[in-house]
Amino acid sequence: MVCAHELSQDLGAFERATTAFFNAQLLPITERFMSTVEKDVTSRGISPKIFMLKCDGSVIGIKSALEKPIESIFSGPAGSLVGASFLTGNDSCAVIDVGGTSTDISVIKDGVPEMSEMGAVVGGWKTRVKAIKMETSAMGGDSHIWVKDGKLNVGPRRVIPLCRAADLYPDFLELLKINPMPSKTLIGMNFQPTTFFTRTEYEAMGLNDLEQELLDSISSSPTSLRELRSRMGRYPSTRVLDSLIQKRLVQCIGFTPTDALHVLGDYTACNVEAAEVGAEYLGSLCKRTGEEFAKYVKETFAKNMASDLISFFLEGIPGEEIRKIFDIDCPTKFKVDIPVVLIGGPVVAYKDILGSIIDAEIIVPEYSDVGNATGALAAKGVRRVDFLIRPASMAAPDWEYYVFSEKGRQSFYEYKDAIKYARETGQSMVMQYMEDAGLDPDHVEIDVKKDEIVPQGWDFPMETKIRIMGVGTRLIDEEA
Repeated sequence: MVCAHELSQDLGAFERATTAFFNAQLLPITERFMSTVEKDVTSRGISPKIFMLKCDGSVIGIKSALEKPIESIFSGPAGSLVGASFLTGNDSCAVIDVGGTSTDISVIKDGVPEMSEMGAVVGGWKTRVKAIKMETSAMGGDSHIWVKDGKLNVGPRRVIPLCRAADLYPDFLELLKINPMPSKTLIGMNFQPTTFFTRTEYEAMGLNDLEQELLDSISSSPTSLRELRSRMGRYPSTRVLDSLIQKRLVQCIGFTPTDALHVLGDYTACNVEAAEVGAEYLGSLCKRTGEEFAKYVKETFAKNMASDLISFFLEGIPGEEIRKIFDIDCPTKFKVDIPVVLIGGPVVAYKDILGSIIDAEIIVPEYSDVGNATGALAAKGVRRVDFLIRPASMAAPDWEYYVFSEKGRQSFYEYKDAIKYARETGQSMVMQYMEDAGLDPDHVEIDVKKDEIVPQGWDFPMETKIRIMGVGTRLIDEEA
């Protein structure tokens, strides 16, 4: 049985019920997953302590993880945040985590990730799961760069970079070189001189006639729009293409920020020539050379990162509005007082240009490309226990008190006894959690925060909220 009050004491009956439902759904999945992991690790002659990372950036013991698997969702961004702090040695910093599909902004203060007051959103459903406060934009290293009416667009679709496609498919570079420019009436996200399509290995089910016709016309090797027109007798419908891509039956190839870095020589792990050809194509659509276009893409990406970062700090002000400021020739800059750490692939390429846009210490740590994995290793144990104390009756507020927590409801005749119970029980729960997680009890710091509401004329508070928070470091065996 899963009880919502054991997962969250926050208000919101619907969100708490959703949290309990998702947790129940994840229980058998998590148990099978962890059982498989333990079996595989044991078969290799290893007897380790296994931990899981929670979405608040803290580590959790396997026992607790199996009871509350919902708390481990979205642990990826949390890992990058903790990893950035560990790699740089900064207990307080802002982190820009650039992935293939998205860019995540988050902050850690005094070694503890800043938490969102709202619960995590899972598949569009609001929950009461504690998660890090994070700003996410659909902009990553593999985001599709496309041009329409002379305007540069970034994403939201993820594509295979041209430089990567040239390595994956031997004939792709020659196909790219002879690919014609679509007419102005057709040009859009799906119709670019750099756009190709490949069929994936996913099984097609429930397709309509138009979708099936288009899917049959796309091969497992890069297929151009010209080839599709030749096979179908007409250009494909944008709507049908979007549908097949959304169903993961078709993968798109296109120009990306990664290609731009290849053109500029900032990152050359794949085929540079393919990236250069793509930059020349798209540059001609906005009256720029290939190199100028690549610089424009890099600058746009950096400005978008900066606007997302400032928008994170200035709540309520859209990033789009802040973004406009960066395009104005104005002798002012936003100043960020804490270090800004870049995590992800070739983020070092953006260090200098980002530093020219905002006034901040920009840090790219060594091993920034594995910051996420580092965070999983360096994460601390964090346990928060909340208590709510209220009079049992407002008519006689000093007669009896209720204490609400994840352990249920307890009653006390003396206010001081209620406070004592909350403090002692909270600290006991924190230490038990640390012990179950395999953390060193001698390296656990406990902080107690108390907030009271005392109406005029009352001898005792009408409401008292107590939060017991413990932070512990991982126990490392002397033999390791």
